[in-house]
Amino acid sequence: MVAATAGAPARVGGRTWLVIGGASAGTVFEWYDFYLYGSLAGFISEQFFSGVNATTGYIFALLAFAAGFAVRPFGALVFGRLGDLWGRKNTFLVTMVLMGLSTFAVGLLPSYAKIGVAAPIALILMRLIQGLALGGEYGGAATYVAEHAPEGKRGLYTSWIQITATFGLFLSLVVILLVRGRIGEDAFKAWGWRVPFLVSAALLAVSMWIRLRLNESPVFQKMVAEGKASKKPLAESFGQWSNLKLVILALAGLTAGQAVVWYTGQFYSLFFLEKILKVDGALTNSLVAIALLLGTPFFVVFGWLSDKIGRKPVILAGCLLAAATYFPIFKAITVAANPDLAAATSHAPVTVVADPADCAFQFDPVGKQVFASSCDLAKSALAGAGVSYANQAAPAGAVAVVRIGGAVVPSFRGELLPAAQLKTQKAAWTKSLGASLKSAGYPAKADPAKLNRPLVVGLLWLLVLYVTMVYGPVAAALVEMFPARIRYTSMSLPYHIGNGWFGGFLPTTAFAMVAATGNIYYGLWYPVTVAALTAVIGFFFVKEMRGAPIEA
Repeated sequence: MVAATAGAPARVGGRTWLVIGGASAGTVFEWYDFYLYGSLAGFISEQFFSGVNATTGYIFALLAFAAGFAVRPFGALVFGRLGDLWGRKNTFLVTMVLMGLSTFAVGLLPSYAKIGVAAPIALILMRLIQGLALGGEYGGAATYVAEHAPEGKRGLYTSWIQITATFGLFLSLVVILLVRGRIGEDAFKAWGWRVPFLVSAALLAVSMWIRLRLNESPVFQKMVAEGKASKKPLAESFGQWSNLKLVILALAGLTAGQAVVWYTGQFYSLFFLEKILKVDGALTNSLVAIALLLGTPFFVVFGWLSDKIGRKPVILAGCLLAAATYFPIFKAITVAANPDLAAATSHAPVTVVADPADCAFQFDPVGKQVFASSCDLAKSALAGAGVSYANQAAPAGAVAVVRIGGAVVPSFRGELLPAAQLKTQKAAWTKSLGASLKSAGYPAKADPAKLNRPLVVGLLWLLVLYVTMVYGPVAAALVEMFPARIRYTSMSLPYHIGNGWFGGFLPTTAFAMVAATGNIYYGLWYPVTVAALTAVIGFFFVKEMRGAPIEA
């Protein structure tokens, strides 16, 4: 444990902006590192999961992305405990170094083509280290800033920490766009995707220099000087029902809903545009980056507002608005971003008529299974074309058919065909299906000339606005729920279970739901349900703690 000076410094003074800037700069860097992976999931899928089919590879890439989120609660336990024992500043210095080195290493990893299965294993290992580090970062930065904030401005001050996640994503998108524009798409696909990861070394050096200039939190110093620091923060946080109950309520009534709103607005929207609506990747990144830039100031606005009216009203209103409007917003995005797809879906809806027993869940972890039934061939071709479809049961044993408006395209049975013949016939059939889809007006890709940029940015901005409502005040809300002696540990776990599990698995879960049902909007049921439940639980069971003393 680090000894503290008896005379703890005042929380407010000339170093206030250094405190906010230092904590925020390091957190921006860590989020930049973490979200590079999500922004480059398509390239990473090709580089590290090329040994499996395309759909499985993309799901694997999303799972590897989610792996970093899966271990965040464990990072919260490890580093939260250290933060309550060892100090806020010392702990988030360690987490930053771990994050920076593991991210830099991703830029150096050989591809699957060079070292085989060792490539994805090494990638996932780096993701796990990143997740552990991030699990310890947020609680430390939020606690550190809150313990420096003056009375009545805790929401405003900690909202600057909340900006860092969005700004980190924004920074990652800008770096990617600059590199892509500088070297071209072919070079970026071959090797340029590594550059943003390697740039993290410079960001690490700058962030470390800033944070080393910071002092320890005055609340922690005072607590140590008075001998009130916890000796067993894990046992006190989760072994005593009075505090464990608060941890559960913080998760169910605040962070779970906040997390799904955050990841829907800033990540699933990115996947939806690029993977489902087939908008060009560089254009997608540009549109999302603009929306993030326009929406980011509202983190501070809603943090400030929570100082005036309370944390709960702002956070729960954001959850309710998201749950009520996600479906119409995403349908409007489809019309604005790919109007040809929206028109074709409306006047020539696609239906797969097949024996349910003939249809498999097409996820192949080892890349060895062949999905060759008539239903699987039809659905995989439609998924590859980004076409939404409905399912209709056919009599047992019937060969699947694809109905495109009034046209009918029969599939074929490929289970008993030799591999070479199956490949040839599948290619010919997919080409025939593509011609039928084209005749019905379905585009192979979104036409940039027809994309309504102002409307798409406006809709994306609305999604980001919901993010700022739920995320801007949440740090202050969590800090105020728990006593200082176990604050780092107690607030970190519900935050990272919510954001690591409920939020981090959202892109993977939603994409799998879309792939399984054929409905491009079906994945939205996941965030809508979680956000609605959080609003109800938070309203009835979470106590408003605005202005509560945090020294105790």
